[in-house]
Amino acid sequence: DHESMNCDMSQMMAVWIQNKLKSTEFPEVRGGVDIGIGTVNYVISNMQVVQCSMSGQSMEFKQGTGVSVEVSQLSLAITGSWATQFGIIHDGGSFDLAVYNININTLLGLGDEAGRLSITTISCSDDIGGVHIQFHGGASFFFEPFVSTFQGKISEMIHVRICPAIQQAISKLEMNLQKMPVSIPVDQYIYLSILFTSSPAVTDRSIELDIKGEFYSKSFPSEAPFSASAFDIKYAENYMLSLAASEFFVNSAAYAYLSSEVLQINITDNMIPKSFPFHLNTSQFGVFIPQLRTLYPNMEMQVLLYASKTPLFSFSSGVIDFQLPGAAKFSVVKPDGTLVPLFRLDVVSFVFGYTKLCKTKTNKQKGKRNSHTLTIGDFKTAMLEQMLVIAVNRFVLPKLNDYLKTGFLLPTLHNFSLINSKLLIKNGFVVIFTDVEDSWAVSTKT
Repeated sequence: DHESMNCDMSQMMAVWIQNKLKSTEFPEVRGGVDIGIGTVNYVISNMQVVQCSMSGQSMEFKQGTGVSVEVSQLSLAITGSWATQFGIIHDGGSFDLAVYNININTLLGLGDEAGRLSITTISCSDDIGGVHIQFHGGASFFFEPFVSTFQGKISEMIHVRICPAIQQAISKLEMNLQKMPVSIPVDQYIYLSILFTSSPAVTDRSIELDIKGEFYSKSFPSEAPFSASAFDIKYAENYMLSLAASEFFVNSAAYAYLSSEVLQINITDNMIPKSFPFHLNTSQFGVFIPQLRTLYPNMEMQVLLYASKTPLFSFSSGVIDFQLPGAAKFSVVKPDGTLVPLFRLDVVSFVFGYTKLCKTKTNKQKGKRNSHTLTIGDFKTAMLEQMLVIAVNRFVLPKLNDYLKTGFLLPTLHNFSLINSKLLIKNGFVVIFTDVEDSWAVSTKT
């Protein structure tokens, strides 16, 4: 539910704050204590946070602004070294410091900066409930009368560093966000462009991010010849995050591959099993086109099978439909290896299947030839069209299925992973409902 979602997110933010405090550097503390017969100079150094714990945290969405994170009853365990000098007398040892009942309240603003997510610290406040210090080694008992003085100094030193440490971490996060590439390489052929179309919409229950994601060809980048349709996803009460992708997003990848001229395959006779009843040579093709036997006797043939138009995916309730407009160019392979173009044949193939998260499995395959019949001379090529459909099913669809079975990496942020994920196929888009796990924290089930 909503409260569980906020609980999980606040726990992640709390853990993140803890880790930032653990890495906070503390300067040396120097001073002097008048003991009546002179001044004992002291140095407290090597202070390091060795433990950080808390018993309360909460997070709230602030409508139109961002998020408010509150951490309560935070405790720090700090170790360090002490050293004293009184004339020629030197002494030293270690100390344990406990800082407890620290409360932190931070308001973070979310925005859009040049198409990238922007995050800023609007306000930060903190207070410290108490400090306890214990010295060890040397003449540590000497410090007991002055413990209250040390506690006050150290308490103030920690107080003035908590919010700056958080603000510095947020500023570093903001710098990293602005350095994140908006063009992400996918493979050697295409890349993905991701840009925010508006600032995050923050309500009292959620944050909504609108992003334009489009794939482009690296070699021939151009806008897809189709437009994106508006779609809306319902708020998922039992999940922390909802990710949705439209048909446009997926089809832009298909167009990018088409523009890269990689959606093609050369089929040669040596790719056809010997047991297959039909082979790519002019002797057998002479059954359909007798001229071949006369013009090019006993020569091998080659078929260039390619996408003639952009393959299109369409999403309907629970099903993905895939339309592949294909064409084939038949050629004769002369003894010197040169190709003699013969004719072109068009075919349309459909794939119907269901999708699973991070892995696509085609449950059914079906090739369907179109209604056109090409004629060369007096010979119709209906049987050739059927053979081409067989070639699509034998050579193209297995490659497509193998590619889809490898799945795809879902977008994630550094140190975060997606868990308890569920994918649904809706009309016009697919949506993933998921929880988010911080690698520093123990997973919490909602």
